[in-house]
Amino acid sequence: MKRLFLLLIFPFHLFSQTFSKQEIARWQQQAKNVTIIRDNWGIPHIYGKTDADAVFGLLYAQCEDDFKRVEMNYIEKLGRMAEVKGETELYNDLLIRLVIDSADAVKDYNNAPVWLKKLCDAFANGINYYLHNNPNTKPALLDRFKPWYPLLWTDGSIGAISTADITAGDLRNFYSSEPSVTTISVDEKEEELTGSNGFAISPKITESGNAILYINPHVTFYFRPEVHMVSEEGLNAYGAVTWGQFFVYQGFNEHCGWMHTSSAVDAADSYIEKVSKKANGWVYAYEGKTRPVIQKRISIRTKKGNGIETTNVNAFFTHHGPVMAKKNGQWISVKADNRIMNGLIQCWQRTKAKSFEEFKKTLDLKGNISNNTVYADAEGNIAYWHGNRVPKRDHKYDWSKPVDGSIAATEWRGYHNINETVLSINPVNGWLQNCNSTPFTVAGSYSPGKENYPSYMAPDGENFRGINAVRVLSEENKYTIDKVIKAGYDRRLAAFEVLIPALVKGFEQNVHGNDTIYSKLYEAIGILKSWDFRCDEASIATTLAIEWGQKISPALNRTTGADQVQRAKNFAANTNANDLLLPFVAALNDLNAKFGNWKIPWGEINRFQRISSDIENKFDDNKPSIAVGFAASSWGMLPSFVSRTFSGTKKRYGYNGNSFVCAVEFVRKDSPKESFETFGGKRIKARSLLTGGQSGDPNSKHFADQALMYSKGEFKDVLFYKEDVMKHVEKSYHPGE
Repeated sequence: MKRLFLLLIFPFHLFSQTFSKQEIARWQQQAKNVTIIRDNWGIPHIYGKTDADAVFGLLYAQCEDDFKRVEMNYIEKLGRMAEVKGETELYNDLLIRLVIDSADAVKDYNNAPVWLKKLCDAFANGINYYLHNNPNTKPALLDRFKPWYPLLWTDGSIGAISTADITAGDLRNFYSSEPSVTTISVDEKEEELTGSNGFAISPKITESGNAILYINPHVTFYFRPEVHMVSEEGLNAYGAVTWGQFFVYQGFNEHCGWMHTSSAVDAADSYIEKVSKKANGWVYAYEGKTRPVIQKRISIRTKKGNGIETTNVNAFFTHHGPVMAKKNGQWISVKADNRIMNGLIQCWQRTKAKSFEEFKKTLDLKGNISNNTVYADAEGNIAYWHGNRVPKRDHKYDWSKPVDGSIAATEWRGYHNINETVLSINPVNGWLQNCNSTPFTVAGSYSPGKENYPSYMAPDGENFRGINAVRVLSEENKYTIDKVIKAGYDRRLAAFEVLIPALVKGFEQNVHGNDTIYSKLYEAIGILKSWDFRCDEASIATTLAIEWGQKISPALNRTTGADQVQRAKNFAANTNANDLLLPFVAALNDLNAKFGNWKIPWGEINRFQRISSDIENKFDDNKPSIAVGFAASSWGMLPSFVSRTFSGTKKRYGYNGNSFVCAVEFVRKDSPKESFETFGGKRIKARSLLTGGQSGDPNSKHFADQALMYSKGEFKDVLFYKEDVMKHVEKSYHPGE
C-alpha cells in the first residue's frame, strides 16, 4: 500500500463545476412538464408528462427536502466517504470499490435501453438543476451528478452489499501491508441489523373482502422520505424512497403493493484460494493448473487535515471475485452479484405492474439480490417470495463457510427459477408475515416445509418479532385497515417471556430474606413477576427489563443456538442465578446513579427528539423531547424503536426503527358496490406515518410535524387521488420556481 499527500489550499466546494447555458435551458424546459404539489404534511406529489419528467421532479423535490442525504448515499456507493470523513472510512471505501465497479455502471448506462437511459438522465438533470437554482447549497463532494449513478445500486437498499460476512476489518488486516501466506486472526464482527416487518392479509379474513398490505421497514431514522409519482405514461406509485432513488422502493400503486424485508438468502460465497508466489507474481490453483492472480490498483483519496492523502491499494482478484480476507493462512475471495442493471429495471417495472402476472414477470428478472418481498393486490392475491436472485450450487457443500476455490465443483450453476425459491401464494390461513425471520413460519402452520429446500436457500433463523407476528396475526379473522395497524403496533416483548421467568426463578430459589441482596431486589422482581410483557410509557417493568436485557446481551449473544429464539431459550435454561441476578443489580444501581431512583417509567427515559439536520444524530437532555412507549425490535417489539444514551445524555434517544409505515387496502375489481362505498367508489384506501417529518430542514414546519403522532403510532390518511391532493394543497409549483 502506498500513500501520496496533496495539500489543498482552497475548500473543496470552490472547485465546483458550472453548468452550461444549453443544459440549463434544457432543464428549464423539462421543468415546465412537471408539477410538484406539496400537501399539508409536506409530502411531494409529483405529476409529470412522461415517466422521465416524474423522475426529474422527484429528485428535485428530494433535494429540496434533504440534499445532504441524497449526496451522502452516492458518496458511499462511489466508495468516496474517506474524502469527506477521513481515514476511518478508508477500508469501507475499499470494500465498496472491490465489489462495485463504477466502470461497469458506466458501461451499463451506455448499453441501457432507451427508456431506462431517459430515466437515468432525468435523475441527474433533476439534481443538477436543483444545484443550479440553489447556489447556497454546498455539496460535500459531488457538485455534478452523473446519469450512471443509479446503476451503482443493487435492489434499492443502500446498505445491501453481499460479502459473505467478510468485513472492512478483514480488508484492513489483509491489505494494510503486502499480503503473504502468514496467518492473521480476525475478530471484528459487524453489527446485526434490526430489520423490517411486512404483513399481507387476504380478502378471506378482511371485513371488506379486499386484500391489505402492511409496510413497516426498520432503518435509521430519516433514511427514507414519503413520495408520490404520477405520469401520463401510466405511472402512479406511492410510498417510500431511499434518498437519491428514482423509484418507489416500498409502496403501492392502484393495482398492487410490495414490501421488502432484508433477507439472509445466501447470495454470496467465499472461496479458499490456494495461492503461491512465482517470479512473475501471484498465482492460484484451479483444476490442477495455476492461473495468474489479477491485480488492479485502486486509489482511495482520504481527507487528512487541510489536505488529501491518496492511498494506492494493489487489489487482488481471482475469477471468483476480489480477494478480501485471509483466514488460517489462506486467501479468501468473494463471489457475489452486487451491481446489475436488471436490479434497477426490476425496481422500476414493479412500480407500474397492473396485475399479479405482471408483478411476477418483474421477479423473473432476478434483480432483487438482498430482499424478500411481501405482496398484496387488487385481485385479492397475497404472496411472499424469500429472496429473488439465488445461485444454484452443489448441495453436498456447506455454503455457510468458505469452500474450496481450486475445483470446478464449487462453481455456481446459474440461478434458481423463481418457482424453485421459497415462496407462499394465497395460503389457506389468509395471512403472511415476514420479520427478517425464517420463511418456514411465514404463514404459520401453512408455511413452506424446510425439508423441501437446500440449506442455502433460507438460512434465516427465527426471531422474536417473527414469533410475535405469527401470534398477533392469528388473533383476528375480520381485519380492517385499522386492525392491521393495531396488529403491527402490538406491544408485547416476546423475548422477555422467555428471559424474565429465568430471572424470577433465580431470585426465588437462590436469594433469601436474610441476604443483603434480598431487600434490594424483592420489590423490583415483584414488578417483573406481575408484568404482562407489554411495553408502555408508564411501565416501570419495561425499564427494568430492557436495562437488564442490555446488561446480559453480550452473554446472551455468545450462547449457542440456531437463532435468536433458541439462544435465548438456552440462555434462560442454562445460566446460573448469579449471572442473571448480578446484571440486574447493576441495572438498578445504574438507574439509581442517573436518576436517584430505579422506579422510572419507560417513557421518562425513552425519548424521541429531532433537533438537528445532521446525518449523525445529536441529542440533548436539556431540549424538548417526546416520551415513547415502544422498544427495540431485538426484544420482539413489532413497532421497533431502538434507543440508547449518547455522549452527555442520561436519557435514551431513538435513532433506528420504524421509519415510513403504511397500511393500504386495495379494492377488488369484482367487488360489489356496497363493499367499497366508503371509499367513494373503487378507490384504494391507505394510511401512513413517517419518522418526525418529511423535511430535513429544522426551519421547516414539516421537520417534526409528525413527531407526536410517531410516538403514539397515530397514522394520517394517504392522499393518492389527485382530487384529494387538491383539497390539501400547501404549495404547487414547477421545479425551479
